[in-house]
Amino acid sequence: MNKLVDMGTARGPINCFIVEPFVPHDAEYYLCIQVHRTGYTMMFSDHGGVDIEENWDHVKSIDIPTGKDPLDSATLAPLLSTLPMEIKGNMETFLKAAFQVFLDLDFTLMEMNPFTLDSQGRPFPLDMRGELDDTAAFRSSKKWGDDIEFPLPFGRTMSAAEAHVASLDEKTGASLKLSILNPKGRVWTMVAGGGASVIYADTVGDLGFANELGNYAEYSGGPSAEETYQYARTLLDCATANPDPKQARALIVGGGVANFTNVASTFDGIIRAIRERKGAIKAAHMKIFVRRGGPNYAAGLAAMKKVGEELGLDIDVYGPESSMTGICRLAIEHIKDYDGGNGKM
Repeated sequence: MNKLVDMGTARGPINCFIVEPFVPHDAEYYLCIQVHRTGYTMMFSDHGGVDIEENWDHVKSIDIPTGKDPLDSATLAPLLSTLPMEIKGNMETFLKAAFQVFLDLDFTLMEMNPFTLDSQGRPFPLDMRGELDDTAAFRSSKKWGDDIEFPLPFGRTMSAAEAHVASLDEKTGASLKLSILNPKGRVWTMVAGGGASVIYADTVGDLGFANELGNYAEYSGGPSAEETYQYARTLLDCATANPDPKQARALIVGGGVANFTNVASTFDGIIRAIRERKGAIKAAHMKIFVRRGGPNYAAGLAAMKKVGEELGLDIDVYGPESSMTGICRLAIEHIKDYDGGNGKM
């Protein structure tokens, strides 16, 4: 318990164990289903168990294109070709059912190594590993149950800021997410919408500045002005920490075109946080790029521009006529063109 171990580049304590009763058995089988970009791969072997790696030449696999549901006997035939006839029927039924559960519960990986057959010839998993798609929670959370918790990656712990945002997220029907990627990063994002947040982060990486991306952040679902204020204040504290007089930073307050979120209302919360953190924003030589569309977006952008003029902050505002990827390019140009420490572009 709590022994530190290394797994690749991650290091952390072993603090979770699963102890199960022993099930007497003779034969051991292997099954793995995993999702990829264009479909699924199913792997099967009649040489499962702890020596699966040494017997990998016995593992058969098939690719299943997206939309091929349910599976038919012809598709599964290559996996079961070496099995005795007396168990082939039950095994085929089991593989079909396992794949249906995989799809229905939004698994991304299901691996049984090994599973065996009980005294009545029914498959019985002895060891199973499953990974669920957390982005499918909106449709599958009720099937998963209330006790499903998505852990942090092995060896990673939450910072105080991340833990605070997580606590805010637990208390609201909206979505508030914050992951710190590089505390010394020079490009930071505060993006409305999960899909948009991925686009902004990916674009920064595509433009060659993934190593300067300070965070991944997303707020959506119509958070109140107070919730947005608490969220923005926490993010700004991270984005302006440990300023370097020779380097500038950029904050992208972005998003797509909202369907129902009141842009002006959420911007009220962000503006309140900007007012409180104006000194830190100036000290970090941070320029703020705002791009948004949706209900009351014009009023929200006008308020952002006004607070920039009032506080002497460098804030540029853009509406939905400007592309999301274009704003990322402007932010990167800002930090590239900053003239080492004298505050001039």
